[in-house]
Amino acid sequence: MTDDGVDRRRFIGALAAGTGVGIAGCLGESESDDGPPAQVYEPTLEGIEEGPFAFPEGESCAVCSMAATEYPESSQLVHENGQAAVFESPGCLFAYVASSTPDSPIAGAWTVDRETGEQIDATEAHYVLITDEEAVDDPMGIDPKAFADREDALNYLEAWEAEDLSPEDDIITGLEPVDLEIAAIYRPHRVPDE
Repeated sequence: MTDDGVDRRRFIGALAAGTGVGIAGCLGESESDDGPPAQVYEPTLEGIEEGPFAFPEGESCAVCSMAATEYPESSQLVHENGQAAVFESPGCLFAYVASSTPDSPIAGAWTVDRETGEQIDATEAHYVLITDEEAVDDPMGIDPKAFADREDALNYLEAWEAEDLSPEDDIITGLEPVDLEIAAIYRPHRVPDE
């Protein structure tokens, strides 16, 4: 066998192994049944003066490492010191907010309105905290549903038939109250235990 044949096999083997690890990371799986270790997240971008900003081409989600620009509910935030992060969805935004330790407070955050598809202020949004993974087709399993208008959030909740949820049960929340318990609904293997 020639050296080219051995190098080609090594390359193909490494490519296959890397692909498997990448897919497992996106799905929140690992070789153990417990999933990957929970993390504390940090900003991945610098020099962002304000937002919303244009997503850098190929920039990965700061939580799950998926390409954030490829998903319709991508989100972002900026810290007061100009550091920033992008996310493939509001669920990853929740995980970051609940378990990040940046040196600078969040100056602003943005996500996509479920009703209009437009970018909205994530700090002012109303999030419907659905929990039935079987009833949705979200890339990471399940995500909170963001709305700029509380009335739209209430209408979504009223039409949601997969679970018996009520606004009186604090099923609609803002970004500020998001803690590890709420973030764990959406990214259980990606936030530290309380």
